[in-house]
Amino acid sequence: MVNWTQHIGSNPEVLYGKPTILKTRIPVYLILEKLAAGYSHDELIDAYPKLHSEDIIACLLFASEAVKNELVFPKAS
Repeated sequence: MVNWTQHIGSNPEVLYGKPTILKTRIPVYLILEKLAAGYSHDELIDAYPKLHSEDIIACLLFASEAVKNELVFPKAS
């Protein structure tokens, strides 16, 4: 299984600290948006030559981890 921490990082000097694919300026949110829009792994890799399949999987794992432990409270009625 891919360890997302080996593929994604955050540096305050790169894109204001937003999570990016390591050694690139490709933000995680961009990859997630493209996947949600229907882009395939191959299309993403063609569009971003520095991107690897493991990086795409890492983005999905990162997103899962980010929301897994969030507390969500329903609005009071």
